Amino acid sequence: MDAIRVSKVVEQVLFTKAGSVSEGTIHLTAHHVIFRYNDSEQKEMWMPYPLISLVNRRPQNLQGQSQINFQTRTFESFSLTFQMDSEASDVFESVKELTVATSVTQLYAFFYTPNPPLPTNEGWTIYSPRDEYGRMGVGTRSKAWRFTDLNKEYTFCPTYPARLVVPTRISDTTLQYASKYRSKCRIPILSYLHWGNYGSITRSSQPMVGITQNRSVQDEKLIEAIFQSHWSPDSRVSSAPVYGATPTNLIIDARPTVNAVANTAKGAGTENMDYYKEGKKVYLGIDHIHTMRESLAKVVEALKEADQLLASINNDFPEQLPRLAVLDKQALRRSGWLRHISAILEGTLIITKNVHVNSSHVLIHCSDGWDRTSQLSALSQLCLDPFYRTIRGFEVLIEKDWLSFGHRFLDRCGHLSSDKFFLSTTGDSGSGSGAEAAQAFFSSVQNRFASQHHIKETSPIFHQFLESVRQIQRQYPERFEFNERFLRQLYYHLYSCQFGTFLFNCERERKAGDGTGPPPVERTISVWDFFNSSAEMIQNTNPAYNPSLDDPMKRTEGADMGVLLPNPKDVRFWHELYGRSDDEMNGKFVPVQTRDIELLGPVDGGDEDPVLQQAAAESFQGSPSKPSTLVEKVSNSLNVAPTSGRKSSFGANLRDLSSSLPELNPSRPGPSRSRTPTPSSVTQARAPMAQSPAVSSPNTPIWSRAVPPEILSGGGVKSVWGKLSSNASAAFSVVQDAYAGVAKDLRNVSNSSEEATSERTSELRGRELLSDWGRDRSRSPQPSTQPPPLTMTNPWSATSTKPSSSRHISLLEENPWGSSTDAEPNYATRTVFSTLEPTSPLPLDPTIESILTQPRKMTGPSYERSSPRPDARRSSQQAPLPIPPKNDSNTDPLGVGLL
Repeated sequence: MDAIRVSKVVEQVLFTKAGSVSEGTIHLTAHHVIFRYNDSEQKEMWMPYPLISLVNRRPQNLQGQSQINFQTRTFESFSLTFQMDSEASDVFESVKELTVATSVTQLYAFFYTPNPPLPTNEGWTIYSPRDEYGRMGVGTRSKAWRFTDLNKEYTFCPTYPARLVVPTRISDTTLQYASKYRSKCRIPILSYLHWGNYGSITRSSQPMVGITQNRSVQDEKLIEAIFQSHWSPDSRVSSAPVYGATPTNLIIDARPTVNAVANTAKGAGTENMDYYKEGKKVYLGIDHIHTMRESLAKVVEALKEADQLLASINNDFPEQLPRLAVLDKQALRRSGWLRHISAILEGTLIITKNVHVNSSHVLIHCSDGWDRTSQLSALSQLCLDPFYRTIRGFEVLIEKDWLSFGHRFLDRCGHLSSDKFFLSTTGDSGSGSGAEAAQAFFSSVQNRFASQHHIKETSPIFHQFLESVRQIQRQYPERFEFNERFLRQLYYHLYSCQFGTFLFNCERERKAGDGTGPPPVERTISVWDFFNSSAEMIQNTNPAYNPSLDDPMKRTEGADMGVLLPNPKDVRFWHELYGRSDDEMNGKFVPVQTRDIELLGPVDGGDEDPVLQQAAAESFQGSPSKPSTLVEKVSNSLNVAPTSGRKSSFGANLRDLSSSLPELNPSRPGPSRSRTPTPSSVTQARAPMAQSPAVSSPNTPIWSRAVPPEILSGGGVKSVWGKLSSNASAAFSVVQDAYAGVAKDLRNVSNSSEEATSERTSELRGRELLSDWGRDRSRSPQPSTQPPPLTMTNPWSATSTKPSSSRHISLLEENPWGSSTDAEPNYATRTVFSTLEPTSPLPLDPTIESILTQPRKMTGPSYERSSPRPDARRSSQQAPLPIPPKNDSNTDPLGVGLL
């Protein structure tokens, strides 16, 4: 109360809002600004101080009046006009000191006592991890997941909840090692297990890859166990296979690729899919917190300008004021706010389809895993599970995926405010000397250049989540138990600081406190106690709610088993939240929302990942020893100029080309790349994507297979295998013609010469010459009239003799025609060596053994060339072609560089 510099009441104050002017009195309390109208029929206005977003004190006008303009976080603007400048100055300084708090314990929630008391006090215990995960089926439907108390004292990960759900087959020791590879130790943790199948949603932070491309075997095993959790041997249900469960597992990176590259330079980054063969990766291109803050600021500016225009024309056209539409809709669209909402819903649709339709698993992360990750995880569960569309279920969802998983409410909402939100365009007129006025001027200048770190952490992340829920609620009005008012009231109490629910950054701060007193859960009231009171329940219940539509056994026309698939293009401004009409904000016709944010995927390996390619390019920048690829040499010989545009650069075309020809890219580490693709394979790779068959044959090359449209339909995801551009196609045709010529020349060689070089040139033949393709053959000598035997299996075969846990042969990673002996060991089939000393104070992980002790294994077949038979007749004019050694780098028939 010492901060209040005015008397209890300031009278004859003009209150201006939305062009209307009223007279009344101002009351300043410890936690509220109260305006009481002189007209007793109007309800007085109570505004908590944390709800203030901007205050601007204006200079005196010609009549000697002083005005203070207020903007609130509920998108309202109003002004208070005082008859005396000293009163305006005292009110301004008092509101400033009462709003800018130095500690969270100064906020209203620590002083609020409801009168009468609320009927329930179970808000802090409404979410029980054991009950909620048990409802999903953890421990009942499936034994593939278990609880761990590794974070019981919040020492393993301070921003994670105390109870974590992890795969049963992964030990706590493995989790300890894996935590060192994830930012803030936020390892992949189960968030949702689908009721209809064993599909799961897990969440984490970004991996600490860095420019040196670090990896963690423990992290790889953890994600592999997550992606294979539907095959639990201890499942309490039948062990029948879950169809479609493995091919479409996704790692969702919510960031744009440029942000992932920037994080790579700082030591973090994104997964290299060469090491996560159980799934693919998709970049959603959702912008970071700073872009979202600036986008909402543009919306607020457009609303502010409309209010100011209404106030300026109030005296000129009072009778036309209710019919005037002064809000600039183009300014609203330029803000990009709806575009960001559309991007979030697009990612939600991809996750929902992958879990429900494809019975697969999704791992979501952004940078630290508490902003965009929470949005996508919670919205996907809202669409997948009808329980979360009830009032109690929605409260549990927020407690689980926002509060317990560590969304930074205190920082993102800016509850402590800042001096920078209080602007004064006039000096203190009551100053008696010029020195005091100069001191006030220098203080204002110093305030302008003070650190803005606290302000830069604010962002409307939870606001975006609520607005996205409103979009789905508007598209499915009969599927939600709560109405629009429930969401609007929740948004209001997000910033009012009347309850302790949204005041802290993580569960540890909320339940453990700082150790100097009782924890906040014992000193504050939960917002759910307020919402679950009978008076609020009546106002927040949706009368159109029809739970029978969510019956999973319903088979009538239009039945969806209770799973919602929202339309990401059907987005409109939540006009009730902004205090405007629908026509004023959205108009009668809303154009289709166009996306200019990248949405890239699925990424199946490191060759097609733009983040890894860009990071590698930056690491090689300025190095004269960087090897050049065949594609680069061909493009240089063609003198192809780069195309304009950020997304359609020639470098991107070359990357697509090099990823389509992994054998021709010598910059990839791994087995030898000396083998050449078949002409038929190259021809199929050049075929347009639209002409590819709907179902790919097992013998179809990987680069020609069509991407299954089930997951990504409607989402606009562009495959990185995508179409080759005209420039890259031209370079491709040159390569093809050159190889076709070489193959033709080699086929003219005599049978005896062909026998000696058959293993070298077999890939150059048409497939019709390769009899019994894909069948294992013995290595015994064959008659000279027969084609040489192939000592390999079909790399594109649909069946495999390898166990499901082993890494399958991929053209992105291994050359199926090569004969390298320095192949990378297979981690799924390694032998445990317990004789190694651990390099960490943690105990040795029994599930992981050292790579150094792993015996060398050959991943590709070994080709043994037999010596020519003694009875073979060769003419002196037709000498046999020489066979180069295996590691000879001079195997270039075109003379264009290393293959």
